[in-house]
Amino acid sequence: MTVPQPLPDVWFTRDLPVLRAIVRLVDEPATGSAPYLGAVVPASGLPKPQVVSAAKALVDAGLVEALTNYAGEIVRFTAVSGEARRLAGLWPTPQGEWDRLLEQLEARATSALSETERTRWRALADAAAAIGPDDGALLMSALIGGYVPRAR
Repeated sequence: MTVPQPLPDVWFTRDLPVLRAIVRLVDEPATGSAPYLGAVVPASGLPKPQVVSAAKALVDAGLVEALTNYAGEIVRFTAVSGEARRLAGLWPTPQGEWDRLLEQLEARATSALSETERTRWRALADAAAAIGPDDGALLMSALIGGYVPRAR
């Protein structure tokens, strides 16, 4: 008996490019916020059969909403979820914002005008790096979500 091989990954090669095209077109006023499948095909850069397969997967995953014809074929896209916006890069993710914060701290430490200022920025950058990406992402998640802990 042979061990079945996993299916090839289609997220980065098919589904994500189609999701980005849909999200981009939904945000464009020219499409009336509901682009047709025919507009998504050239925007994604993929052949129509791949776009159709990706679109079905994205609908099944709840990332996009679509109108279908009587045959059940996707005609146009009417909405995208918040998670779709994050995956497409339109909305921040905790990990991405943590990385941006670390980059900013490094840049400030490098370009500080005085040694005192450089030392302070360096200490803050080092402390942030020591926190690590997991706890940093949790912190950024709270900041993105607007959560501010109350003093006890």
